[in-house]
Amino acid sequence: QVQLVESGGGEVQAGDSLRLSCATSGLIGSNLDMGWFRQAPGKEREFVAVIKWSRGSTSYADSVKGRFTISRENAENTVYLQMNSLKPEDTAIYYCAAGEVPVRVDLASFYEYWGQGTQVTVSS
Repeated sequence: QVQLVESGGGEVQAGDSLRLSCATSGLIGSNLDMGWFRQAPGKEREFVAVIKWSRGSTSYADSVKGRFTISRENAENTVYLQMNSLKPEDTAIYYCAAGEVPVRVDLASFYEYWGQGTQVTVSS
């Protein structure tokens, strides 16, 4: 049984940092993509970042490039999202996702497994 469990969300001020964690279990696959998505109230779920588990290659949404860093710890089966210089527009529920995504790693529909989400609130 596959499980993705996010943690690390919270309420912070603009300019602060947070580190989100996604603890995984049961994932099998040599070509897994681990993604972070977010969804703000009244908006569609949007891509934030992705990391190829095997190679460690990464990709980011333009809105977070230079501020967020995705990484993974193989021994702990955990994926992280380090978020620096947070802005009020980063406020959303952040979701961890996993799947073997052939193309368009920015599309949520290609990911097979999802966590329950963790709330991030950034006040100005």
